[in-house]
Amino acid sequence: MSVNDKYLTPLSSRYASKEMSELFSLKTRYSTWRKLWYNLAIAEKELGITAITDEAIEQLKAHIEITDEEIDAATKQEAIVRHDVMSHVHVYGESAPAAAGIIHLGATSCFVTDNADLIFLRDGLDLLIPKLVNVINRLSKFAVEYKDLPVLGWTHFQPAQLTTVGKRATLWIQELLWDLRNLKRARDDLGLRGVKGTTGTQGSFLALFHGDHDKVEELDARVVELLGFDYAYPCTGQTYSRKIDVDVLGPLASLGVSAHKFATDIRLLANLKEVEEPFEKSQIGSSAMAYKRNPMRSERVCSLSRHLQSLFQDTTATASVQWFERTLDDSAIRRVSIPSAFLTADIVLSTMLNIVSGLVVYPKVIERRINSELPFMATENFIMAMVEKGGDRQECHEKIRVLSHQAASVVKEQGGDNDLIDRVKNDPYFAPIHNDLEKLLEPSTFVGRAPQQTEKFVKVTVAKALEGFEKYITAEDVKLSV
Repeated sequence: MSVNDKYLTPLSSRYASKEMSELFSLKTRYSTWRKLWYNLAIAEKELGITAITDEAIEQLKAHIEITDEEIDAATKQEAIVRHDVMSHVHVYGESAPAAAGIIHLGATSCFVTDNADLIFLRDGLDLLIPKLVNVINRLSKFAVEYKDLPVLGWTHFQPAQLTTVGKRATLWIQELLWDLRNLKRARDDLGLRGVKGTTGTQGSFLALFHGDHDKVEELDARVVELLGFDYAYPCTGQTYSRKIDVDVLGPLASLGVSAHKFATDIRLLANLKEVEEPFEKSQIGSSAMAYKRNPMRSERVCSLSRHLQSLFQDTTATASVQWFERTLDDSAIRRVSIPSAFLTADIVLSTMLNIVSGLVVYPKVIERRINSELPFMATENFIMAMVEKGGDRQECHEKIRVLSHQAASVVKEQGGDNDLIDRVKNDPYFAPIHNDLEKLLEPSTFVGRAPQQTEKFVKVTVAKALEGFEKYITAEDVKLSV
């Protein structure tokens, strides 16, 4: 059967990075199982299990990286015995015959499957965190660059007071900083299941060491150390608690929320023609409408972010129905949801990094839109200026109200430009401030502390949050394959 004759998930075949795809590949999974068996044998030998020889250890080490031929052999063996772990024990034993009798000694299947999954969760977060750091770093540079550029603010997607392009970016960055905190926390909290036996009691290992409780605890600690973790969960059933999956995929789903919000804003700004994602010279926006510049990257982020958020429900539903020490209704769904969540998060971050590395701002469009709305916003400034010149506030308010409604009628009913300023200039009542109108309409005076807030946020809040992550920051271009 050709690869084109069967379904392939676009997460790995079309979008995700090579590194993330490899992490959740069969070769990495089964090689990790072998690494676990190898380190278990080392620890058991160190603690006095004489049946494990130096030759057995050397052969296990020599064959940790599984071959395609061995994967095929294990697949054929599984068709006979209907058990994936024991199939791989058999094939590993054929490659390392001196160790065939001691592979998996005292362990249950979850020793390899669950501990491997925890390793994948850790390594997956180690791939995602640097990408998120770079998204934050580049978006922060964008915020500083445009901290002073006034732009029309929107509430309810209706014109509101002015802000700045940079200040708006800080709203995206702040949410991403929370995501960074959550991903780092989830990564640092991860432990191993360790060596716990069939129902978590370590009974098989207690028998292996002839009732020596101390050696069982030493074995657990040594395996954890050899595999590079800080600790093992003190209590497990046959599996580690599936709430751990909730604790990891929850932050990934939350990242999906932030990404969707960011990408939605970019899509809306693209429609307004104020800010656009990068658009390549040879890129085609539409097969029929040659002029179009569709925000396809942001649309991809939105699409996959929704998927990322939905996968979190798999973990909560699964964790809530694990009966007693375990059931097996978690197995199939976890094979789907966990790799999918990491591959999806990887794609979302890579796409976001591409977007924020090439955002295009159109100041003239922004200025034109400000000019069409600012006269209405400036009416209070007109009133205060008139009062300073001796005018009556209530009378002035009524005058400006009438002129504003007339100008609004021109805009909404006639489709014309906002002519409120011309009306003010032509009204003798406002003669005392005619020479001050240009100053009263200066956009920078309507943005409040937006520039100062942006600068302080990046220099203080972002800088503090990225402490320790400097090694991840790169200036490398981000290319999307499709």
